[in-house]
Parts: sequence; structure tokens; C-alpha cells
Amino acid sequence: MNKIVEKQRFSENVTKLVVEAPLIAKARRAGHFVIVRCGEKGERIPLTIADSDPAAGTITLVIQAVGDSTRKICALEPGDCLTDVVGPLGQATRIENYGTVLCCGGGVGVAPLLPIIKAMKAAGNRVVSVLAGRTKDLIILEDEVRASSDDVIIMTDDGSYGNKGLVTAGVEEVIKREKVDKVVTIGPAIMMKFVSLLTKKYEVPTEASLNAIMVDGTGMCGACRVSVGGKTRFVCVEGPEFDAHEIDFDELLMRLKM
Repeated sequence: MNKIVEKQRFSENVTKLVVEAPLIAKARRAGHFVIVRCGEKGERIPLTIADSDPAAGTITLVIQAVGDSTRKICALEPGDCLTDVVGPLGQATRIENYGTVLCCGGGVGVAPLLPIIKAMKAAGNRVVSVLAGRTKDLIILEDEVRASSDDVIIMTDDGSYGNKGLVTAGVEEVIKREKVDKVVTIGPAIMMKFVSLLTKKYEVPTEASLNAIMVDGTGMCGACRVSVGGKTRFVCVEGPEFDAHEIDFDELLMRLKM
């Protein structure tokens, strides 16, 4: 059992929970995720670790309520417990001094992007972040992102905050004005597909963090399989990040519809 020590609502359907998990807090690195369960018969939900505090023994999770299981998790209050928190899982992000790194996130994808932004900045990179959402209310963790970025561009579909337009418009603006050495994108699969198509046109190396369906988190069930470079890869053990230009996004989107 893992106790919830802090809760914050970002919007009606997006909630931040700070959870006691001392061993995970010490071991996690940018890009790692956990699988959580609420109730003995609860569904196994993969969530990227948005932040951690090894001294306090806590990790931060950001959850979007999209079904019964995630709604139950979002309804928990400080003092309540998650039945299971397993991790850290997956492969950590490859952090190097690339030069200029453009990090773009859509919606709740900004949560798993935040530790990557922090790590890239700590490695000496110039970090430009592009945050996108349908409306102003869906832009999350802006202050935290600004604290570790050299520049931040906000894009909203309806123009209620920042610049009006899709995330790709913000990404292209940056690529056109300065040399970008690396792009990292996290968000809805359809968003990452079009970011990938754009950066491929400009020949900018790009990593995408995939939100494939997962069950066991060990690579045994095969639910999270995805085609990368014509080969079957398992997101839970080989990912979640892959070369975006080699991902078969159409196959991923088809599988996510299940």
C-alpha cells in the first residue's frame, strides 16, 4: 500500500498525486514509469513519474480521468492509499549534451516531459519547450517547465492562451529560427505522429514517448507491442521512448482504438 500525501487538481479531469514510494523515488530517472492499481481487483494503469523527492521518499504522478479506474485514482484523497505501485519500469531517457533540445508536450504529456526537461537542462543543453492544449485550462505545470527552460512557447487550439494553433506550429517556429539538435515529444499519439512528420522534413533527430496499451509491464503479454523500423518492439521494457521517425504511428493509433 502506498499512501497519498498530497493532491492537486489541475482541471476537472487531470489530477496530481504525490505518493509515498521511497525505493522508487531513489531509483527513478527521467523517462521511467510505474504501474499502479487501486483496489484488489483494480485495473493496472501505467503512469510516467513526473517528479520525485528521494529525501521525502515520494513520487509525483499526473493522472487524466478517462475511465473507471483512472476516475477512482483521481478521487483518492491525502491519507488514502494506492493498492500497488510497481516500478521504476522501462528505459530511462538518454540524457546528453546535444546542444539545443526542443521538448514539446501536449495535454497531460507535459507531466512525463517535465523530468526530461529538467535532466536535459542539467546536462548543459539549451532547452526550448513547447506546451500545447485545446484550451488554457489544459496547460499544466507551466511554472515548473519555465524554471528549467531557456524559452517556453504556449500553443492552444482555441487561442485562449499563448499562441493560437497546434503544437506543430510552435515546433516549426523554433526550427525555422534556430538550429535544433534534438526533439523530444510526448502527448497524444496523433500529436506525436505529426510532430514526427514535421521534424523528419527538417531532418531533426526526434524521440517520442509512446502511450501504448499495457497489462503486465514485463513484456510477456505483448499488449504494448509496436512496430519500430519494421521490427516489433515492446514499449514496457524497451521503451517508452523510440526514434519517432521509425515508429509506425498508424499501427499504434489503430491499436489504441481498442
